[in-house]
Amino acid sequence: MMCSVFVFAIVLLGFVNCQQEDACKTKSRVIGDITYCDRYWECVNGQPELYDCPNGLVYAGKNRGVTEGCDYPWRSNYCEGKQQANPPIGTDHCDWLYGIFGHETSCTRYWTCWNGTATEQLCIGGLLYNERTHSCDWPENVDGCQKHPLCNDDANGNVPLGKSCNRYWQCQGGYPRLQRCPAMLVFDRRSLRCVVPPTEDCDVPTTPAAPAMLVFDRRSLRCVVPPTEDCDVPTTPAAPIEEDGEQNIPQGVPGKPDINLPPGAIPVPSKNRNRN
Repeated sequence: MMCSVFVFAIVLLGFVNCQQEDACKTKSRVIGDITYCDRYWECVNGQPELYDCPNGLVYAGKNRGVTEGCDYPWRSNYCEGKQQANPPIGTDHCDWLYGIFGHETSCTRYWTCWNGTATEQLCIGGLLYNERTHSCDWPENVDGCQKHPLCNDDANGNVPLGKSCNRYWQCQGGYPRLQRCPAMLVFDRRSLRCVVPPTEDCDVPTTPAAPAMLVFDRRSLRCVVPPTEDCDVPTTPAAPIEEDGEQNIPQGVPGKPDINLPPGAIPVPSKNRNRN
C-alpha cells in the first residue's frame, strides 16, 4: 500500500511540474510556452494571454531577441525539449517570413528575410555564406561550394584587383581573400606579387603634402600662419587607421541600438494576433 501511494505521489508531482506557469504570477509578466518554443504567454489586464512569435522566430525572453522577445532559433537552444507550433510560411527566397537564408545560386550571397521581404546580401573579402552559422565565414569552414571563378587559373595564386596598385586577391584553396601590399610597394600585374615601384602600370606612391594649419588672429581678424600673440602652432592629429571594408553585420534599427535587425528590416508595428 505504501509503495502504491509513493508511486502515485511521483506521478502527481510530475503532472504538476508539467503545468503551464501563470504569466501573471511571474515578475516579468511574460513567460514562454511550456510546449511550443514559438509561443509565449503575457499577462494582460490580469489574465494570461497566448501569443505567437512572428513566423520563423522563437521566444527568447522579455526584451530579448530581434523583436517582441522573439529571436532566430539558431542563436541559442531556445527549442530544446520543445517544438514549433506554426509551420513555415514561405515567400520568394524566404523559407520562413523571418530569417537568414542561403542564396540559390551563389556561395558569396545570402538573403535576409523580414516579414516575407527578402533583401540580398553579399559576403565581402573572399568570405562565403555558412548555412550552419547563418553568417559569412572563411571558405575552409563552408562545405558544398564550388571554387570561386577568380581562382580558376590558380587555386593558390594572386589575382589583380581592377586597376588598384596596392590591393590584390590572394587565392587560398580556390577562394579569394583581399590583400594589401606593404607600405611603398605596389602590385605587379606581370609577376603577380608586391614589388618596389615603378612598374609598367604603377608609379612610386607619393605622400600627399599636409595642408597648411592656420589659426585665427584676433588682431587682423583673419586666419594666418601661426604662431600669433594668442595661439601656438597646432599639433598634427594622429591619422585614423584605414580599414579594408565594412563588416558584414546586420545593422541596427535607428533609435533602438539594442535590437540588431538585418539590413532592410522593418520593425513589427504591433503585437501578433493572440490565440485566445
